Amino acid sequence: MNAHPSADTLMLDADAVNAFLLRAFPHMQEERRGKVVALRPGHARLHMASDDTSLRPGGIVSGPTQMGFADAAAYAVILAHIGLVAMAVTTALNFQFLRPARPGLLTADASLLRLGRRLAVVDVRLWTDDEDKPVGQANVTYAIP
Repeated sequence: MNAHPSADTLMLDADAVNAFLLRAFPHMQEERRGKVVALRPGHARLHMASDDTSLRPGGIVSGPTQMGFADAAAYAVILAHIGLVAMAVTTALNFQFLRPARPGLLTADASLLRLGRRLAVVDVRLWTDDEDKPVGQANVTYAIP
């Protein structure tokens, strides 16, 4: 691990993060794990396709699916900046449901708010059809070993 992680410097590209997530979570279907589609310092964008197994009654994407995807996006942006540190773990996740998430492609934009030696704080916005109309927002804190 980098002794001084920086939100200004990527240590991994999207392909490396996606390959790690595949190895770390082999039991999850790729479309349910989410995929990093863009990385830049301080930010990651992920896509995840929702399907019938991720819907709740009423035909919208379930809360656990949204929260899990937000957590995965936070993990991805942190790993991109600190390297392959498998034991970076979620210590807090606060989620706000803003509007119904329709089935289909779900996008997560994860932005580092703070990247320290021991803690990272990430803002994650989830959206479906319109980037300016988020369906959910999470504040996620990770402990870095």
